[in-house]
Amino acid sequence: MESVGFKEWALVCEALGRGEQCVLLRKGGIAEGRAGFQFQHREFFLFPTFFHAQAGMTRLAGAEVPARREGEIELRFFARLEFARVVTQWETALALERFHILTTEVVRERFDYGAAPGIQVAFVRVFRLEPGWILAEERRYGGCRSWVRLPEVPAGVRFEAVCGEEEDAERARSLRETLSAAP
Repeated sequence: MESVGFKEWALVCEALGRGEQCVLLRKGGIAEGRAGFQFQHREFFLFPTFFHAQAGMTRLAGAEVPARREGEIELRFFARLEFARVVTQWETALALERFHILTTEVVRERFDYGAAPGIQVAFVRVFRLEPGWILAEERRYGGCRSWVRLPEVPAGVRFEAVCGEEEDAERARSLRETLSAAP
């Protein structure tokens, strides 16, 4: 197993870990390189990022950013990429609302970012780590990039599926149906 982390808002990581969200929506950013963002790994740890404004950028009523441990990062979830698509029609991006917690404004901002409208959508199967994996916060994990190299996974970490196979299969079917209904 490759030891790589995907940087995502802590609230989104928690929603994925509770089964309230099953997709990742990404456009790219400052440090993604000339080709822009790509889902370049099939399996990865969800690496939570913290900033207080994210609570107001989700549709979770009364959401609070999870507490952060000083000098440490706790990885609690692992994701397996089942499939990814690029959505270039705003109506389709809007129809994805039931699969994620982000506000319409955040999705629109990501969709419109850069020269070409669109957003990457990835359906992921999520697993809870037991016990959680504690990393020392290091400079190499910072910056505006989506992927970070991690140390070797500690021995004894177990992976427990957040949702059952039938539920994940139904979500995947529903997402594919939504994506194929695109104009």
